[in-house]
Amino acid sequence: MNIPTLENSRVKLSLLDLSNYKHLESIAQEKDLIFYSPSDISSPEKLRDYVQVAVDGYYHKTTIPFLVYDKEKQAYAGSTRFGLINWKNKVLHIGWTWIGHRFQGTGLNINMKLLMLEYAFETLEFEKVEFRIDERNKKSRRAVEKLGATLEGIFRKDTVMNDGFRRSTCCYGILKEEWNTIKENLQLLI
Repeated sequence: MNIPTLENSRVKLSLLDLSNYKHLESIAQEKDLIFYSPSDISSPEKLRDYVQVAVDGYYHKTTIPFLVYDKEKQAYAGSTRFGLINWKNKVLHIGWTWIGHRFQGTGLNINMKLLMLEYAFETLEFEKVEFRIDERNKKSRRAVEKLGATLEGIFRKDTVMNDGFRRSTCCYGILKEEWNTIKENLQLLI
């Protein structure tokens, strides 16, 4: 896959790999940054393993991981990715998103998601984009709802967390036929 850099006036999303992930080491150490995720980025080694999984998925065409650069703050902010890419059915997930605390609530996330949704629907011509979020993660759920995604259901106790807790996962979706209206609404927010 030849993935372009996704970019607007606020954010730049470039392919995340083992040559650039070190930009994320200090952010990955922030307290409770990915509390609601079954992933672990708590040490440089675990962050490298996390990125290696993303890179492996990229080479198998099931993920496209991005390094997030905040152009306003002129700083690397975190990571996000397309995952569980189903090329046959034209469905993918946007997730594995984490940005440092100082970037949260600044409009960076909505700019990231607008770029990613545009790419998924307009370039890749996918039919559906999904988001999977821990039921307890009210902040992320509100952010995805603000995008215009619809709650389609909750998978009960479907994911084991690092501490052994079995979380329930909310499944949100945006359909291709909803995209133009959602895009217009998002452009008014940025």
